Amino acid sequence: MNDQARDRARHVLAIDQGTTSTRAMVFAHDGTVRSVAQKEHEQIFPRAGWVEHDAAQIWRNTTEVIGQALGRAHLGGHDLAAIGITNQRETTVVWDRTTGEPVHHAIVWQDTRTDRLVAELGGDEGADRFREVCGLPLATYFSGPKIRWILDNVDGARERADAGDLLFGTTDSWLVWNLTGGPDGGVHVTDVTNASRTMLMDLRTLSWSEEVAGAIGVPMSMLPQIRSSSEVYGESSKLGVPIAGVLGDQQAATFGQACFERGMSKNTYGTGNFLLLNTGGEIVASDHGLLTTVCYQLGEQDPVYALEGSIAVTGSLVQWLRDNLGIIDDAAQVEELASRVEDNGGCYVVPAFSGLFAPYWRDDARGAIVGLTRYVTKEHLARAALEATAYQTREVAEAMEADSGVELAELRVDGGMVANDTLMQFQADMLGVDVVRPEVAETTALGAAYAAGIAVGFWSQQDVVDNWREGRRWSPQMPEHERARLFRQWKKAVTRTFDWVDDDTEAVEEAVAEQASDGGAKD
Repeated sequence: MNDQARDRARHVLAIDQGTTSTRAMVFAHDGTVRSVAQKEHEQIFPRAGWVEHDAAQIWRNTTEVIGQALGRAHLGGHDLAAIGITNQRETTVVWDRTTGEPVHHAIVWQDTRTDRLVAELGGDEGADRFREVCGLPLATYFSGPKIRWILDNVDGARERADAGDLLFGTTDSWLVWNLTGGPDGGVHVTDVTNASRTMLMDLRTLSWSEEVAGAIGVPMSMLPQIRSSSEVYGESSKLGVPIAGVLGDQQAATFGQACFERGMSKNTYGTGNFLLLNTGGEIVASDHGLLTTVCYQLGEQDPVYALEGSIAVTGSLVQWLRDNLGIIDDAAQVEELASRVEDNGGCYVVPAFSGLFAPYWRDDARGAIVGLTRYVTKEHLARAALEATAYQTREVAEAMEADSGVELAELRVDGGMVANDTLMQFQADMLGVDVVRPEVAETTALGAAYAAGIAVGFWSQQDVVDNWREGRRWSPQMPEHERARLFRQWKKAVTRTFDWVDDDTEAVEEAVAEQASDGGAKD
């Protein structure tokens, strides 16, 4: 697309590649949504604690929703100034650079199969072995150990990687590579926010650490080029539109919420919850179980950093109520069910399905429902599931205040779960501060669109601030003594999940998985 044509384009397309689905959204200059298309992809659970996606299916879905979103808005490539991408972070794709075929299913950020490898890599130094370099503890969450697992467990993968035949990327890299031609000249890049979640990037230099990559066992030839979050990386081979913005999903939401000043924060309520605090140009080390990460970088400007509290299971707990227990038919029904009762009936749900993330980082934890009596109903269980999201968010918020010395004045929120008014009110009650939802709650896609638009001059950073508008505000209503009592009981419930996984339980999980696999083969 030439500069004159781009000047006439009045829209930006955002691709939001999430944990459960892929969306394409078209935004106008005022930040409003022109059209949306969305398609879910399969969640693959080979055994307890393992979570996979079919990267090829994600790519097919991406092309489909792009076409649908443009068609619904009656737009073509010539109407687009740029394309932005936001993505589930840490999810690991390894593919053949010649054929474009993944060598294994993508290993999802929630997956815990690398727990033994992580312990092995920590050795005597423990979880903090690489934290000084990358800002992250050694944990199953991050991409580096997942790459190593694929190389160690897929036949021939290590040899092909050493020969330079395999590429690694989080799903942003996978999509950019395919959008720009794939095996036929595809661009192999990632941005600083996604790179900062691999354990392989030096936070200070914004480049791959050969020392850490070597220690984990990842060949440097597999890694994408690290670029800023807002610049032209290449051009879509089908639409002829520049791909000009990439941000990991939580950083994109922070950007879309216009949290550009040091001390501003947002919380995204999705499959999991992710609370980010902008720390400006300062790399703030955490002493309370948080992650130090890159917030964003615009072109040649200095990077902006953040503290992050990552919660593994929030929205996916509601999906579990629907898919595994069958007590609701649709995720939206959980609020109606929960609102039939005034409290949780003494019941607490701790959703440690894949261990606990911030602030605990306990791979040995497993989920628990505690406080059960004959009085407890499915309505109480639904309410307890919603409340678990608010309790976990409070734990992270308190850790963030302890690390940063900044007290939370209010919390900007976004993501699918913020449509739940009951949850938002309980969240305000638990935090003791106002919770604020913007008019456009799906700020993840909007943030990616803004990053792309800024790169091509479609928007300025001030436009992002001007476009942000408050949609609704919830203020605390719960008495302090009740707030303290409920949270004290929650903390007690969390401790009941610790130390559940040991060698015996791991052996049983593996045996069950192998038996299920054998049975499936016979069928």
